[in-house]
Amino acid sequence: MKQNLGRVDRVLRFALAFWWLGPFAPMYASWFGVLVLIVGWIALLESFMGYCPLHDVLGINNKLQ
Repeated sequence: MKQNLGRVDRVLRFALAFWWLGPFAPMYASWFGVLVLIVGWIALLESFMGYCPLHDVLGINNKLQ
């Protein structure tokens, strides 16, 4: 799997995931809370792997940024 996320994009995704999954996470008792949890885990995984499938589909490559 090739990386297509640059350093800034990975740091921002990690910060977003930390905010949504960490101690300051918004706690919603509905389907929206589950959605925030899922998106947070996806952002965390993408920040560690450096790969975003949606960027691949759209042809976006931020690796050199």
